[in-house]
Amino acid sequence: MSLNVGDSAPDFLLKTGFTEEDAIVLNDYKDKTLVLAFFPLAFTGG
Repeated sequence: MSLNVGDSAPDFLLKTGFTEEDAIVLNDYKDKTLVLAFFPLAFTGG
């Protein structure tokens, strides 16, 4: 799947711990401003 500038992000779940309650779900932020940032080379030594 690819996204273009201006496309809505698909709903996803980001596990932050061992339980389902320790997760971030994109849909929880519906109708709010949210900035997503990805750092693919962070902590890779490259």
